[in-house]
Amino acid sequence: MSQEFDVVVIGGGPAGYVAAIRASQLGLKTACCESEAYADPKGEPRLGGTCLNVGCIPSKALLHSSELYDQASHSFVMHGIKADNVTIDVPSMIKRKDNIVTQLVTGIKSLFKKYKVTFLPGHGSFVASVDGKWQVKVGEEVVTTTHVIVATGSSARHLPGIPVDQQLVVDNIGALNISAVPKRLGVIGAGVIGLEMSSVWKRLGSEVTILEAMPDFLAAADANVAKEAWKIFTSKQGLKIQMGVQIKEVTPKKKTVVIKYENDEGDQTLEVDKLIVAVGRVPNTAGLNAEAVGLALDERGRIAVDHHCATNLPNVWAVGDVVPGPMLAHKGMEEGVMVAERIAGQGTTLNHDTIPWVIYTHPEIAWVGKTEQELKAANIPYKNGQIPFLANGRALGQGDTTGFVKVIAHAETDQILGVHVIGTNASELIAEAVVAMEFGGASEDLARTCHAHPTLSEAMHEAALAVDKRSLHF
Repeated sequence: MSQEFDVVVIGGGPAGYVAAIRASQLGLKTACCESEAYADPKGEPRLGGTCLNVGCIPSKALLHSSELYDQASHSFVMHGIKADNVTIDVPSMIKRKDNIVTQLVTGIKSLFKKYKVTFLPGHGSFVASVDGKWQVKVGEEVVTTTHVIVATGSSARHLPGIPVDQQLVVDNIGALNISAVPKRLGVIGAGVIGLEMSSVWKRLGSEVTILEAMPDFLAAADANVAKEAWKIFTSKQGLKIQMGVQIKEVTPKKKTVVIKYENDEGDQTLEVDKLIVAVGRVPNTAGLNAEAVGLALDERGRIAVDHHCATNLPNVWAVGDVVPGPMLAHKGMEEGVMVAERIAGQGTTLNHDTIPWVIYTHPEIAWVGKTEQELKAANIPYKNGQIPFLANGRALGQGDTTGFVKVIAHAETDQILGVHVIGTNASELIAEAVVAMEFGGASEDLARTCHAHPTLSEAMHEAALAVDKRSLHF
């Protein structure tokens, strides 16, 4: 007789494992299946998904290591700290990254045990709906469940005609395992992954050239932030970024890669020692047997869902990268919690307008809500305040005054419509803005909130004051 569950989650990434834990916390008999082994030494399926194994977590480990190296090489001297002949041990840096990943994968297994989530190793797919319940095949076993949560995530998008061998030409996975600093690094794509990986290897000594198809740099970000980021990345940090590029041919040779492309200056050729392809991600829906059971997909191959992540099939839900919306781990986690609680009978909702975005370059870039250009296009009246970190005592003390905080509020109601930060610890500072917006706060609410002194968060306070032209320190 097959195992029976209240909930089966297909996929063990951030959206999936969080949904499974929350469902089990609520008293639902829950299982979670996963088939991807990633780099597991025993070849066993690993929980954590792309984010933990080959995405968010390992990339941030490398970003931090490379930033420390860069500071020791160039910035310590301003603090009176002399560090001569600083070197980087890339294999040790990679090993540290791998150890962090292993520790967190083990932690999820412990959480499953703690909250009594059954882990089913194997590929999950739909079989059929029988008597109001779903049959799901996991490996060679078929289990029965009342609810199914699909959380199969996404995979790196590859370009036609560009062979990704994870040696000379790599995607996000191979970019995390480069064993030595390449003298010349090429990157196709100036999005989040492209910029973050470019930052890692540029700091360690690579000559980096980024080729981007779009005409505008960081078009999703606020225009002021994008302009500031461009200036910092190109003029101060030395990244070579070319926009409006059309890739014509990529030819791997014995030890190098030749890229032929076209831009507004005509035909160009670039030869590099490594090439990172970072052109977005595609949802993982193949292998679900979606067509056989009638699970609806949209025109981009994502699972179609309503605002509560319910699909067109009864008691089938989908969360994370496999559904429309930004491919962000924290967005998937919150969707997983919402779905688990709705299955348990709670009326939980998720405000997708207050999901923050972060790019972990240096300086970090973070935002939540609308950009100024979006508000202009929608003819929404607004006012804004912007304060540079140059006017912040803590930033001066730390020796890093790059960037600013920008608060945008409705011109008539003062409700906060968007907050944009470029600077040190932007990823942490944005949380205050998310809280304010989630509860319908006004810029006056931020302005009237006492912030500890001296802190970087005072820049948020000053920007809120600046919305009404009453900043105190700028």
